[in-house]
Amino acid sequence: MTDSEPDASHSLSSLGWSAFFEDQIAADDAHLDRMRITSVHRSRLSALSPSGQVRLDLPPKASTADYAVGDWVLVEGQTQLCIRRLDRMSVLQRRTEGGRGPQLIAANLDTLFIVSSCNDDLNPARLERYLALANQSGANPVIILTKADQVPDSEPYRQQVVGLQRGLEVVALNAKSPDAAKALAPWLVAGQTVALVGSSGVGKSSLLNILASNPPEREQATGSIREGDAKGRHTTTSRSLHAIEGGAWVIDTPGMRSLHVSDASAGLEQLFAEITELAPQCRFRDCTHAHEPGCAVLAAVETGMLDPARLERWRKLNEENLASTPVLTGQHGKKIPKYSGKRR
Repeated sequence: MTDSEPDASHSLSSLGWSAFFEDQIAADDAHLDRMRITSVHRSRLSALSPSGQVRLDLPPKASTADYAVGDWVLVEGQTQLCIRRLDRMSVLQRRTEGGRGPQLIAANLDTLFIVSSCNDDLNPARLERYLALANQSGANPVIILTKADQVPDSEPYRQQVVGLQRGLEVVALNAKSPDAAKALAPWLVAGQTVALVGSSGVGKSSLLNILASNPPEREQATGSIREGDAKGRHTTTSRSLHAIEGGAWVIDTPGMRSLHVSDASAGLEQLFAEITELAPQCRFRDCTHAHEPGCAVLAAVETGMLDPARLERWRKLNEENLASTPVLTGQHGKKIPKYSGKRR
């Protein structure tokens, strides 16, 4: 949805409002309007309420960087001043190289569609990074493999990723076919919110156009994959909330050329559950699963129960997470973030 689109009437529940947010409303908030952020720009916010879409003003010294598409806010109706952001049910964020704090990607998601494609772009190690952040966010991850119509058989591609995480849902489809909406219908229930993430050129914008049934004049621009390296070009340049036929909402995001893992310990534990469950059986509590005697994880590798490549990828992401996650140090009230190692 963009600022130029006409206003539409929606109920709070159809926008994704739930008891989680209602429980945060105090008596003093009764006169404020409930709105959901639809787009975040450098100097302004747009939001949607049951009455339609509006442009919000922020209090002095407030920053749009503190808001994410999908956030719920309380707004003074007459002035359109954003008074307060409600606590998030889930939040997808990442740290960028040299960034002081996490970069907000999307908020209050029910499902995260991690989009790759049935070609050389498919990279299980990169998908594990997305899965770690998805797990940490609180959203349910689903892998979508596009361009299934361009290969003789999509099953080999599906088998490369279905075992990356227990219970992981993987769907192979043609992002330009109307059948794509049917394949994803279980996650596109009225009032639910999903986000699309993935590399540039894998078909996120094509998929969004199909899901939203956009007429040609409102379609998201799409870009092709370069034949030389299967890499895509950026076509989506900002995050935005889109209404989907059937009543769901989709947040489209720009392609990410780099994806650093930080603040994701719980996400990694869920992603590598087989290692997490073996770790308590190791002789040493602080076992690194690299060389220590009595290591249950290394024993599982030796017996063939655990793929050594899987362990190596866990080790790399775990070390990156430890090095990139800040720890607050210093006197009370004057704590500053310190990093345990070199940031990658």
